[in-house]
Amino acid sequence: MALDPIDRTAITELLSMHGHLIDSGELDRLDELFTPDVVYDITDFGQPPLHGPAAIKDAGLALGTGNPVAHHITNVVLTEVAADRVHALSKGIGINADGTTGSATYEDTVVHGADGWRIARRKIIARRVPLGGR
Repeated sequence: MALDPIDRTAITELLSMHGHLIDSGELDRLDELFTPDVVYDITDFGQPPLHGPAAIKDAGLALGTGNPVAHHITNVVLTEVAADRVHALSKGIGINADGTTGSATYEDTVVHGADGWRIARRKIIARRVPLGGR
């Protein structure tokens, strides 16, 4: 079954809203993005996975001025896994306050529930070398 264009748009907007909420500091609205039991895997950055929107908020607050000032998402590719589950692959670009940038890949599992589409699992992979190190 092909993913409905309306769902494709809703999921892409969900992924895009992450940067808007984080960059504006609206961390109390993370439940609009994530399931209550989300696993936010930041092990590639040397940190343990975060569990739940409150843990994501706390980590963002703890990082403080170390947070990027802007998160940009691009290159969104959606693959339907089941009627209520989608694998989302996208690229992220972070702009720091000093003008430096970083690139990452987001690997998301997005699920559809009573509140619409939400991210149930996000793995962030830092891009540090060209061609994936090959």
